[in-house]
Amino acid sequence: MAGRARRFRAILAIAAFGWMAQPGAAAQEDFIEIAPGIHVRHGAIAEETPENLGAIANIGFIVGDDAVAMIDSGGSVPDGEAALAAIRKVTTKPVKWLIVTHMHPDHTFGNQVFDAAGATIIGHRRLPAALAARADFYKQSMRPQIGDALADEVTITLPDETVADERRIDLGGRTIVIKAWDTAHTDNDLTVFDEKTRTLFAGDLLFIEHVPVLDGSLKGWLAQLPALAAIPAKRVVAGHGPVSAQWPQALEPEKTYLETLAADIRKAISEGVPLAEAVPDAAASERPKWRLFDDYNPRNATASFAELEWE
Repeated sequence: MAGRARRFRAILAIAAFGWMAQPGAAAQEDFIEIAPGIHVRHGAIAEETPENLGAIANIGFIVGDDAVAMIDSGGSVPDGEAALAAIRKVTTKPVKWLIVTHMHPDHTFGNQVFDAAGATIIGHRRLPAALAARADFYKQSMRPQIGDALADEVTITLPDETVADERRIDLGGRTIVIKAWDTAHTDNDLTVFDEKTRTLFAGDLLFIEHVPVLDGSLKGWLAQLPALAAIPAKRVVAGHGPVSAQWPQALEPEKTYLETLAADIRKAISEGVPLAEAVPDAAASERPKWRLFDDYNPRNATASFAELEWE
């Protein structure tokens, strides 16, 4: 009965996603094969709502000869169920791994679906503490966004295993490399690199079109961009934006935004401009280049001011 109920919710999720799709675009539930064995679902560049089921992040799965690895679980239980259903349309191989790129709800609120399916959940070594500390806050803060019904379904599900530096996993005929990063977008960012197709899942260390969101360290993010760019990928899946982009060229707009934000905040601090006056002008030249700029840039500027004023 529980399995039947989960399948029914997945069908409802698929129907809802299809209703939201723009004419001429792939429906929200569609996983596109961007390289052999690499399937990605495009997340809406929008805030989470009950109507979009929190499906705003790019999530995907990698199919090996023996097993499947899921990269992030989506923004709600139905989003995770729809992802699992999409895998089952492609293969009957076991979903052995769920790799969580960081703590944010749009990437983790489907974790329990893959836990129930028998996947081992892998995260950054700091992810258990980050999720545990924010569990109640996330459940409450997401309630106005995805609605009571979807929020009530979620059980914050922690990883089974963690990565402190780097880990390699053989899916059968293909090896994926999981790398833990120092504090940047968050303090628990992971990337996943498929060596066979040279496809990089960058998580939210890369934003395209959607303005970058800072919940970690601006200085840390900027400091790690050269190492991120040096990953020998051919294509990248951003946490938000198109399902596939050329690498490392896709990193340039984000780099420019972060550098501009840092330069503007440093200038304001050096001139004695108070926080309230500095925030509206910070990175303002970047506004035309990004979606959701006014939703997130003020937060980024505020966090950056607090970090940089102590340099």
